[in-house]
Amino acid sequence: MSDLVFIAFPTEDKAEEVRQKVLSLQREYLIELGDAVVVVKNEKGQIKLNQLVNLTARGAVSGALWGTLIGAIFLMPLVGTALGAASGAFGGQLSDVGINDRFMKDAAGALQPGTAGLFLLVRKMTTDKVLADLKGVGGELLQTSFDETKEAALREALSAAQAEVEAAPAAAA
Repeated sequence: MSDLVFIAFPTEDKAEEVRQKVLSLQREYLIELGDAVVVVKNEKGQIKLNQLVNLTARGAVSGALWGTLIGAIFLMPLVGTALGAASGAFGGQLSDVGINDRFMKDAAGALQPGTAGLFLLVRKMTTDKVLADLKGVGGELLQTSFDETKEAALREALSAAQAEVEAAPAAAA
């Protein structure tokens, strides 16, 4: 069973930085993700999803390949390529893998304008090592399906950066 995590960040760059950090943890086999999406709420309140995989483009390329092959059989490869690309792009646009887009847009309504968030669909993770690597990245945990223990540990790891920043000016005085 997968767990969903939604973390708010002050900027899109910070959300993207944390997504890249989590993806590097996945390359080290410390976490297995089903999806990782950066969501941005602009100043006008419009929400944009930055997904890892563009399904429309992937569908168009796949459709063009198959269309060319089928078109070659009927001695019309260019027509087959065009029809295949169009149908593949349409199919890719209609398909949705990972986290439901409508759900992410609804949940992103909680973000302040000009901020961003990171949705993670976590299949498996080595909790202690992942939380140690995420310690101090900042962000505010808005929603999760973790149990209370994991949720508290994640909140503590994320807020470690804020505690360190607040403690530094006090120590300097």
